[in-house]
Amino acid sequence: MSRRPVLHSASSDLPVLMAPRGLPHRAPVHERFTGLPMVRLEARHGLGLLLLFLVASGVAQAQVPPENPSIIASVIRWAPLLLSGFVFNLAISFIAMAGGTIVGAFLGIAQISLLPPVRKGSWFATQFFRNAPWLVLLFFVMFLLPFQFRIGGFTIPFPDWVKATLGLALPVMANVSEIVRGAIQSIPSGQWEASESLAFTRRQTLWMIILPQCIKRMMPPWMNLYSILTMGTVLASVVGVNEMLTLTQQALAAENRAALLVPFYAFDLVVFFIYCYPIARSTVYLERRYAVKI
Repeated sequence: MSRRPVLHSASSDLPVLMAPRGLPHRAPVHERFTGLPMVRLEARHGLGLLLLFLVASGVAQAQVPPENPSIIASVIRWAPLLLSGFVFNLAISFIAMAGGTIVGAFLGIAQISLLPPVRKGSWFATQFFRNAPWLVLLFFVMFLLPFQFRIGGFTIPFPDWVKATLGLALPVMANVSEIVRGAIQSIPSGQWEASESLAFTRRQTLWMIILPQCIKRMMPPWMNLYSILTMGTVLASVVGVNEMLTLTQQALAAENRAALLVPFYAFDLVVFFIYCYPIARSTVYLERRYAVKI
């Protein structure tokens, strides 16, 4: 005699709808707290940029008279100059990120100070530079700082690229400050209490126990901030720094061919993507490796 299926009572456990396989568990959390969908840089985006470059080159080539050089040949001829400008972009990003990280780390620690003036002052500086437009900060630094300093009998030049680097380091400093503050406050309070019970001072607890645990929490957003800074270095072209975008404009002016406009800028997009894509993938890897289990 076949057995009839047993109907569960209303008090039995209900089935749980699990997330689809392959969906990162951080995406719903990210969307719930930020209200924005989680967007990740993928290889297909780079292929799309490369396709845009090829299509733009093909459309432009169709409009080129037979006596003029081809679009691809023109891009290849100017590529070494444009890549040298991109190296300058990277140099600006390295220096701005290093300086902003050092100052921002101390500013973030100051945000959790027990002294109200220090805590409130660091909070104000963080919020001011974090919410100020990057381009406005660049203009302020460019026009408020002198072009040279005189110390004793010596004249020390202060070139535009140094001032542009300083202008980009200010928002980096503020964002790093928030990253450090958030990482410190994410450590369970039991760590502080256990350290206090072992007669650690607040400074010893911070430097020997709390901050080492914060490094893995700060690394993914710090790398993401560096990627954003690298793409933001093109703002230096507005203030006359000879980086990749400025050299692209100069190359277009030298060629004096409107058909090269889209291919040249598409080439810039592809170069920035090739550099920033590995950083984005490394950020995803670190997020998965150092994910906090909740």
